[in-house]
Order: sequence, then structure tokens, then C-alpha cells
Amino acid sequence: MPRRKKGKRGSSKPGSLRQEVLQLSTKASLKGARNGVKGESGASDEELTSDILSHGSSASECTSVLEEGVGGEPVDEQTAQEETVDKLKQCIDNLMDKSTKTRLAGLESLRLAFSSRVLYDFLTERRLTISDCLERSLKKGSAEEQAVAATVFALLCIQLGGGDEAEEGFKMLRPILTAILIDNAASLAARQSCARALGMCCYVSTSEEGEDLIKSLALLESVFMSSYPNREGTLPTPKPGSPALHNAALQAWSLLVTLYPASRLAVLLDLHLPKLQVCLQSSDVNYRIAVGETIALLVELRRDIDEEFAVEDSESMCECLKSLATDSNKHRAKNDRRKQRSVFRDVLHYIENDDFSEEKIQFGVESIYIDSWMRRRIYDAFKEILESGVRHHLQFNPLLRDIFGLGSPLILDATTKGNKISRFEKHLFNSAAFKARTKQRSKVRDKRADVM
Repeated sequence: MPRRKKGKRGSSKPGSLRQEVLQLSTKASLKGARNGVKGESGASDEELTSDILSHGSSASECTSVLEEGVGGEPVDEQTAQEETVDKLKQCIDNLMDKSTKTRLAGLESLRLAFSSRVLYDFLTERRLTISDCLERSLKKGSAEEQAVAATVFALLCIQLGGGDEAEEGFKMLRPILTAILIDNAASLAARQSCARALGMCCYVSTSEEGEDLIKSLALLESVFMSSYPNREGTLPTPKPGSPALHNAALQAWSLLVTLYPASRLAVLLDLHLPKLQVCLQSSDVNYRIAVGETIALLVELRRDIDEEFAVEDSESMCECLKSLATDSNKHRAKNDRRKQRSVFRDVLHYIENDDFSEEKIQFGVESIYIDSWMRRRIYDAFKEILESGVRHHLQFNPLLRDIFGLGSPLILDATTKGNKISRFEKHLFNSAAFKARTKQRSKVRDKRADVM
């Protein structure tokens, strides 16, 4: 899977945005050539009313903050930034408070800030302090605190962009995430959050040698494989809450599979595909859906290597998929039935016809096309962590722009809208860039094969 090159950021560091006061760059940088424009955050009004974002959570709000202060007086841009920095510093200080309530409030505010804005400059200077605080929350915090801390750590890795800083942080906290994930006495919410964080942080920051990748894959497998059928082919009776944990672990695992060496995918598929097919009969709708999408992803990755690949006992699999795509059992919730039918129609169509139902994601004046199961898994993984802020990060975060082949963040002017390239041209460019980067990534996978 294509990603940023390892190492510290250089020219690809995110540009500071004139009307986004939460883009915390230095005074010298503000006078340089890194000026950008406002952009959509895509965040909900409710989420963006927290204290940490009170100085402007969207482009329009940032504009009003800069133009108008108390009593209608103009607010200096530098002053607004300093106030925002002070609030973020206070949130970090709150992570060290003795009160669980205060620490939780600080974590939640940082979660909203990290998901809604690109804060690379601010976080680079304070990453060790924040990592220490998150380590303390994961080791000694309550179940709720552990769950939020794991999510904040995943966001921190995304903010740092997969460079040396993110890799160092991952090596520091991976043992703790692992310990919580495999601890049957830990809360299910904390274990789920740790599974997602482990997958995302490994995906973003894993070293080129791939040791962390193999360890993380094996760990996540050990969690969701407990849902696999026994020797008689019967699914075990799930414990309360376990399907949600298996779901989180399977989705994190499938994200990391997109980085797996191409030369070893056949072994992986032979091991998991038959067991996953049985798991399609799981009693939990969300887990069934995750299993179906994972099956489609594995088949797609295998077909990328061997165009003649055919699923073993495909007739039986297609019958099972067809049943789920037309499920009308009244004892299941209407929304669950609708979601299940939609996903399994797509999975069945792909397995039978090798055709993916394309989806367009619009952000600002740009867009990306989700035109493969791999691309969907990667986008969904970031969306799950960033939530409504994913569109803002697609616009301005160099890591996401690199992953999806978008190039450097756009610098727009008043005439840009009149000179936009056509939707078809953007589609061709995005698809070509993504496929080219995927091929390049496959070469790296093959080089890793001997090491792994």
C-alpha cells in the first residue's frame, strides 16, 4: 500500500492556513511561502463546540473570529493563535491531573482537536510529553480513559505523518496496547479501541523491515480467530460483547493485510478464506459485514497477483452471499437488514463479476474515487478514527494526501474555481496515481518477503 516515505518531514509539511487559526505554525512560517486557504472540516456543529475549538472550528467560523472580537472589535490573527495554543497546552496539563474526570475531559478535547485540524508543528514539540501522558492513562486509567487514550494515540500518529516521530511513539506504546488487547479482564471498549489503534498506528508508522507488521498481524489474528469454527465446522457461542471486539480486530487486521508481501498472500488466503466463509453465518450483523468485506479484500489482493485466480468452492460461497444479500428475516432490525443487503450485494457482484461499485468522496474542490476493496478498507479505517474530520485531513494532511495520491495540499485563489479540471480528469488522475503507488508498494513487499 502506498505511503509517505519514512523520515522527518521536509517540503511536504502541511501548509499553514490563513483562515484556520488552529493550524499552529511558527511566526516565521506564517511569513513564508506556506500560506493556504480555508477548507471544509466536515465536522458536525455539536462536535465543534468544545472549548478547544471555540476559536473557530470551520472556515467560516475562523473568519468571524479573525474579523470580530468582543464588541465587534477585530481580533489579531497572532492573538487568536496564541489563545488556541494556550488552550491546547491546558488540555495537555489536564492529562496529568489527579482527577479522572479532568483527565477524561482533556483527552476528549484533544481527540476533537486532533481529528478536526492538522497540528503538526504544535505536536512535534510536545509529542514526548503527550506520549508519556497517554502511556500513564493506558496503564493506570479507568476503562473509559484507556479507550479514549488509545484513540488519541492513533490520532497523534496520523498527525505526525508516519515519520520517525510516529514510529518512535508506536514502539513506546505498542506493548501497552498489546497488553490491554489480550487481557480478558480488561473492558471490551478499551480492548476494541486498542485493536483499532494498533492497526492504524502500525499501518502509519511501521518500519520498512516489517517486524512490527508481522507481530501486529499475529496479535490481531489471535483475537478474532476465537470466532472461527471448531474442527466440526461449528461456530462457537459468542460471549456477550465479543463480536464487537472480533469486528474491531478483524478490520484492523484487514487494514494491515494491504501492506502484506504479495508473495505470501496466497498462504494467508488459503489459511483464512475457508474459516471466514463459515463466519458469514455469525449471529452478529456487524461482524458478518466485516467478514464479507474482508473476504472481498482478500480475493481482490489475490486477483491482483493472479488474474486467473478462482475462489475454491465458489458456488457454495456465492450461494451464501446471495442469501445474505436478499435476507428479509423480520426478527432483524430493518436498518441492519438494509445495511447487510447493500454490502453483500457489492461483495457478491465482485466475487462473481470482478467488478467493484465505485464511490466518490468530495472534499473542497477535490474528490477521490473509492474504486477497490483495498481503497475502501483504507478510507474506512481513517474515517473511523478521524470521524467527520476525515475530509479536512484529506485536504490538508500530507499523509492522507500521499496515501490517496493527491499530491501536496492545494493553494487556491479567487480564479481557481473557474479553472477546475473536469471530474473525469480528476478521476483518471487519482486512479492512475493510486495504482502506480500500489505497484511501487508491492515491490517493497516483495523485498520484505525474505525478512518476514
